[in-house]
Amino acid sequence: MSPTTNVQRIWPALLAGIFATLVGIGLARFAYTPLIPVLIESGWFDASDAVYLGAANLLGYLIGALAAHRLTERFAPRLIVGLSLSIVTLGFLLCSWPAGFYWFFVWRFLSGAAGAILMVVVPSMVLSRTAIAHRSVVGTLAFSGIGIGVVLSAFVVPALLSLDLTFTWLVLGLLSGVCALACDQGIKRMPKPELNAASAFSNGSVTKSISTIVVLVMLAYGLDAAGFIPHTVFWVDYLARENGFGQAAASLQWGIFGLGALCGPFVVSLFVARLGWANSLTLAFALKTMAILLPVLSLALVSQAVSSFLVGAFGPGMAALTSGRLAQIVGPSGHKQAWGQATAIFAITQTVSGYMMSAAYDVLDTYTPLYVVGSALLLLGTLLVYASASLQSRAR
Repeated sequence: MSPTTNVQRIWPALLAGIFATLVGIGLARFAYTPLIPVLIESGWFDASDAVYLGAANLLGYLIGALAAHRLTERFAPRLIVGLSLSIVTLGFLLCSWPAGFYWFFVWRFLSGAAGAILMVVVPSMVLSRTAIAHRSVVGTLAFSGIGIGVVLSAFVVPALLSLDLTFTWLVLGLLSGVCALACDQGIKRMPKPELNAASAFSNGSVTKSISTIVVLVMLAYGLDAAGFIPHTVFWVDYLARENGFGQAAASLQWGIFGLGALCGPFVVSLFVARLGWANSLTLAFALKTMAILLPVLSLALVSQAVSSFLVGAFGPGMAALTSGRLAQIVGPSGHKQAWGQATAIFAITQTVSGYMMSAAYDVLDTYTPLYVVGSALLLLGTLLVYASASLQSRAR
């Protein structure tokens, strides 16, 4: 089969995956982060309400992750995806004026739920409709929409906010709508599902081993969510204020974080092509463990940049690897349910870790121990995914 034919076969899946993750996570979640200080400064909300609106999105994300599989078992997946895309788009458009806390809470909650559904359902559709030979590419690059959203939140959204807050909401809504149409076109043009010979196991006697491996991978993914909270929540303040580097230097590191998030799916795609899903996931956990600890060991500019880039890269990269690893274990037919459960675990541990680390900072008045804890959690995750790979080898 020629390279041109290969591209023609996989581009609809890539289109669907990239734009679904861009709308569901890149825009619905990350584009809100730079809006928070402007919402407060403009008098739309006080600081407490703005934080609760962020929490509403996380709560919605958890509910959506739990509901995604059941919804698509009862209704056509394309319909559920289309509704989710529409909800995120409407959420931006209908929040373009100061309509009050409860109005925003509802739409931030719904956007979070819709984002989780997109994150669970579309990657599963993409994997099930992609030939086995192309899954390492499509299954990883489909998550590059997350990185695009991080880059937009770091560079484009602040530029829009310098013009007008309402205008920013409307532009984000327009962008979300365009991406939604592109995603739907990708889904429409994807080939029929390829469900044969998908699991890493075929012997029914190893069902218990499969369950154990799946649990280990899911728990590791939850530890990943808990462990990189310091970089996603405290990194800029840690550099700018606690260590005295200033806002400009800290913003530069957030930009490097965004660049890493953009490159992450491409990097892990290369990993998978050479090492396979299991070894790539183990390597990614090990590298992320070291990257989170690096600022504790050194705050030189190079250390900051390496830490920013690697943790940024293995944000969407870890999602792509975990999703692909689960598909390898349970097959595309079981992927949607397993990936939905993993996403729900991720949402729970992320929320719990965020609140616990915030409380710890209030007591300690320093972020440094949080990076040590985060690295330790990732180290435990590394051991779990290594154990899952070892168990798989013995079960074959």
